[in-house]
Amino acid sequence: MIDWSTCEAAERDPGRVSGAWVFRGTRVPLAALFENLEDGAQVQDFVAWFPGVSIEQVRAVLEHAARSAVAEA
Repeated sequence: MIDWSTCEAAERDPGRVSGAWVFRGTRVPLAALFENLEDGAQVQDFVAWFPGVSIEQVRAVLEHAARSAVAEA
């Protein structure tokens, strides 16, 4: 499991979005990014569909996930 607490682009508040990890400053769950990518969406599509999320935030989340995957291997 990824520790999102060290990712600058992510935050969690138990009182918002059922405590899910979201993109900082939004209500967009990080899981939405991965679900959309799995369904074939491009990063640019995701950013267009969720205007509160920046391309920099998406990159930070993907890089954090990649680093975490390498660390677990």
